[in-house]
Amino acid sequence: MSPRAPKTPKPKGLIRRKRAPTVTTPPTDPLPDAPKAATARAAVLDPGARAAPNLSEAPDLTATPLDKISFKELNPRALIAPNFRVYELTKSDLASRRAIDNDFTSEQHLRAAIHLARHVLQPIRDTFGSFTPNSVYRSQALERVLKNKPTTWLSTSQHARGEACDIEIVGMATLTLASWARDHLADFDQIICECYDPRQGPNSGWVHISLKAPGQGPNRRQCLSYVPDTSGRLVYVSGLQATA
Repeated sequence: MSPRAPKTPKPKGLIRRKRAPTVTTPPTDPLPDAPKAATARAAVLDPGARAAPNLSEAPDLTATPLDKISFKELNPRALIAPNFRVYELTKSDLASRRAIDNDFTSEQHLRAAIHLARHVLQPIRDTFGSFTPNSVYRSQALERVLKNKPTTWLSTSQHARGEACDIEIVGMATLTLASWARDHLADFDQIICECYDPRQGPNSGWVHISLKAPGQGPNRRQCLSYVPDTSGRLVYVSGLQATA
């Protein structure tokens, strides 16, 4: 038997280290840019959400004949007169506060309101500068709430047909504005100086101006005032005047 080779002694103080396992990292997709990511998140949270409208794409309908304008898919920011947009014809603080639907329900009412904007609101704007009408079109639902009427009541106001507006010009006496409209508008159905009391300041009250839609007969060119009588009750009187 041949002799065994002597074992080589291990050096003391040395520790054998284990090799770390190799880890393969799966490839990752690049992060989406912030706007796309936000849009994607919004779509998940609200699948019906729409992107904000591009205001530069609002159409200019100022030269479009009335019979060519339809309220179906009509952009609310579309220009229908040089300085007025569709949404201004239905704007109502009361409707907003009470969640009342004040959208146009017929093309006849829409076209009547556009006719009014072009021939009443725009000439006033051209003369006195920027302003927003207090009220133009008022739906039957809004009229009932405004006048505290039952659900079966139907308003005969020209506002409910898109044929009237209520306006003020800041710093200008209501009676002065009504007189200007009487003397300078090419046509009108009614001008009413409503609740104007100069003791309350130049902007007390408002001016109601109506204009019949094309094909609805001749305009009356009637001027009235809505003022208190001797008993304090508000009544309509002929002519333009302030509260006595």
